[in-house]
Amino acid sequence: MFPKLPDLIPVSDLEEDAVSVLDRVQQSTTPAVITKEGRAAAVLISIEAYEQVEKELEILSLLIRGEREIATGEGFDLESVFAEARRDE
Repeated sequence: MFPKLPDLIPVSDLEEDAVSVLDRVQQSTTPAVITKEGRAAAVLISIEAYEQVEKELEILSLLIRGEREIATGEGFDLESVFAEARRDE
């Protein structure tokens, strides 16, 4: 299944009826691309979508940090992590 394409909204539509555009964005799970002179200029997403992206970025950041720690020998091996988790149960 292909991801849904974002809605393209000319900046003139946003200027004319911002409330309607915001309503569409809030009710949708896909971003809205605001175009200016036929070119993409900005992206609007619902607050829920934004919060989800922020959570995912935080997780990715932690994973990258973990990979760096492992590469430099600062991280913990998997067995140590599991052993500590079992102790905490």
